[in-house]
Amino acid sequence: MDAAVKSGNGASVRPGAAARLAARAVSVRAGARELVRELSLEFAPGELVAILGRNGSGKTLTLHTLAGLRRPACGELLLDGVPLAQMKRRAIALRLGLLPQDLEDAFVTTAMETVLIGRHPHLALWQWETAEDERLAHDALASVDMGDFAGRRTDTLSGGEQRRVAVAALLAQQPGIFLLDEPTNHLDPHHQLVVLGLFRELARSGRTVITTLHDPTLAARFADRVLLLHGDGRWTLGAVSQALTAEALSELYLAPMMQLDQEGRRVFVSA
Repeated sequence: MDAAVKSGNGASVRPGAAARLAARAVSVRAGARELVRELSLEFAPGELVAILGRNGSGKTLTLHTLAGLRRPACGELLLDGVPLAQMKRRAIALRLGLLPQDLEDAFVTTAMETVLIGRHPHLALWQWETAEDERLAHDALASVDMGDFAGRRTDTLSGGEQRRVAVAALLAQQPGIFLLDEPTNHLDPHHQLVVLGLFRELARSGRTVITTLHDPTLAARFADRVLLLHGDGRWTLGAVSQALTAEALSELYLAPMMQLDQEGRRVFVSA
């Protein structure tokens, strides 16, 4: 489905078109705690940015703020130059897609029906999915090794299989910007690499990928830049080669970390 879709503000959006997300002095709070202070950056098409930090440092809240699901304590978010707070949800969904950390389905569907939900931003009111929507959903399932599970009920799937179905639904949405909250949750090592490899390739094709991760080794392998959140307002942004070091990670996690070099890759472990 290559036809452009009206976004709700009159602009046409082609599925998968590059989009730009920018934060201007954005602060994130949880109650009285200031987790992120005046975050200013622009996420560029073609890059994968990893967000790292301790539990409770604000990774998920920051991602939800970037998605427009919660207002920043101060500052402004811009999506293609338009204030995110002024945009309708469908207009946002055509450009930006979110993979939540945990999914709780209120009702049981098939894997295929779940993935087709990702096509809804592209459909008019009361419009049924087309054969092309179904093809895109099948392709998305196949890309996460779930092609043979299209007819399976979601309550018969393992946690990792459900996670891969959720990833497939996001892929079927075809946004320009992907926001991923711990996309490797419940996945075995093989499928962690499969899923992150998919998003790495999407970034190479011109999409933007922003993901929270717990494993700095995966960040070193797949990310272009890293955003380190300390949980007390401080944050650090930089290229993986410069900002992701054993010293920086030791300060971030409040635990000694060391770097090992293995077959041309950097591996980070607790010292």
